[in-house]
Amino acid sequence: MGLQPGLCAVVSLVVEPGDTAVALQTGDVPVLATPRLIRLAEEATLRAVEGKLDQGTTSVGYRVQVDHLAPVPVGDRVRAEAVLEAVEGRRLTFRVSLTDERGLVGAGRITRVIVERDRFMERARGN
Repeated sequence: MGLQPGLCAVVSLVVEPGDTAVALQTGDVPVLATPRLIRLAEEATLRAVEGKLDQGTTSVGYRVQVDHLAPVPVGDRVRAEAVLEAVEGRRLTFRVSLTDERGLVGAGRITRVIVERDRFMERARGN
């Protein structure tokens, strides 16, 4: 594996009506929903390690600790950056930050665990 602290990636999103708290039924205001903010941050973590995992393995979500600090209205762009902070065995810890044109929108840590893809899917099916 080519995993090492410092790997990073950035992804962005222009907020659309389907990304809002209203659309995702997590609130009644038409701004970026927290689950969509977290999804964008997780996408950045995946991109940071893309091509760095051994064949037949993948990473799965384990822990999400993200504070949603500011609203982002429809039409604005939000940018998520993930930096791999630590590799501890199979556990990958990322620092994530999300910003828009006004500043910090969200920040925290996301932990993912490396698993063998086939074995993981067998377990998911109850085999």
